[in-house]
Amino acid sequence: MTEPAYPAARAVAIQVQQHFARHLAAARACGFTFVGAEPDATTIEAMIDAAFWASLRREEGVTPKISLAWLPPSQAAQPLTFARSLPLRPAPLARLAPAVERPGIHLGVWSDNGELYVWGTTRDVPAFCLVVEVVTSGLIVVKHRTDPFGKFTNVAVLEGDQIKIVDEAFSMTPDCPGPVKSLLGFDAPAAGTGSVDVLVLLAASMRAHGRGGALLVVPTDTNAWQESIVTPALYSVDPPYMGLTDLVTREAEATSHEWQEDLRRAVDAVAGLTAVDGATIITDRFALMAFGAKITRRRGNPPVEKMVVTEPVEDAATIIAVPSQLGGTRHLSAAQFIQDQRDAIALVASQDGRFTIFKWSPTEDMVHAHRVEALLL
Repeated sequence: MTEPAYPAARAVAIQVQQHFARHLAAARACGFTFVGAEPDATTIEAMIDAAFWASLRREEGVTPKISLAWLPPSQAAQPLTFARSLPLRPAPLARLAPAVERPGIHLGVWSDNGELYVWGTTRDVPAFCLVVEVVTSGLIVVKHRTDPFGKFTNVAVLEGDQIKIVDEAFSMTPDCPGPVKSLLGFDAPAAGTGSVDVLVLLAASMRAHGRGGALLVVPTDTNAWQESIVTPALYSVDPPYMGLTDLVTREAEATSHEWQEDLRRAVDAVAGLTAVDGATIITDRFALMAFGAKITRRRGNPPVEKMVVTEPVEDAATIIAVPSQLGGTRHLSAAQFIQDQRDAIALVASQDGRFTIFKWSPTEDMVHAHRVEALLL
């Protein structure tokens, strides 16, 4: 390596190694056979180090975006193998980046006589396979899948000298919302949605469009939420759009590529509406009711003055904050909506990539703001 060591890689390596050792042992004890190889701390440090320095390079002025997976070619389904393996170095990784930047493509990394090398590419990785992804310049995410076909779960996020280790125990805290549990790898989808957490998909898509937005999830069996919306809403939907609802009821087809593509398009279509100024409103059964809606304080209710703010990462402090400390008008109006409509959930994306899930906490007797951008990268 011609670059100096990346200190954060060494600082996080042992904790990440312990995470994988713990989960792989539990998976094998439960009878899982198609699981990833257990990485040691030296391998984890080297993969993060190479990914970090590669992310600081430029290929034709573009930041490399790559995903490294720790597995031998024999564990990959239909691997694309190079005739000559490449050393795990920043320069070769940056040169390869344009060919592998699309989602779902991983560069396979393995070792030979103590030397790490890149053997080719794969689209399939086993459960609990170590994956190190470059999100953007200097921003690295360590993750894995809990099963070979499920979503990825983040383990650690490194940005420069900042390290965030995801706190798995957060899912056990009182009033933890279902989408947060799902992002932490403890799936708790809404009723009728099987193993697919549509709110997580919507959150990821909202964050991806980069324009910021607010999504309000209201109960199906009541119209009380309308008391917190300026009527008529600018873009009311009549009758409600049931595209997502219809797909969720057909989840028996979830292994079908066609169903997955249909779901992705429907999620992106609804999430795209959140880019319009105002809030998008769906029911807890994913029927689209309106978008561009203006939130107002429910008549007779007090303004929201404070909220509890947490982030599901280790050593993150729980704070009591006023809404203005968390963001602008979008965050304030979402917090007010949840204070007035305590059986609803609000998802708010900022243009800078921050993402917050607002939910009423009976335990705290106030609005609870869950900062989850570290889980959505």
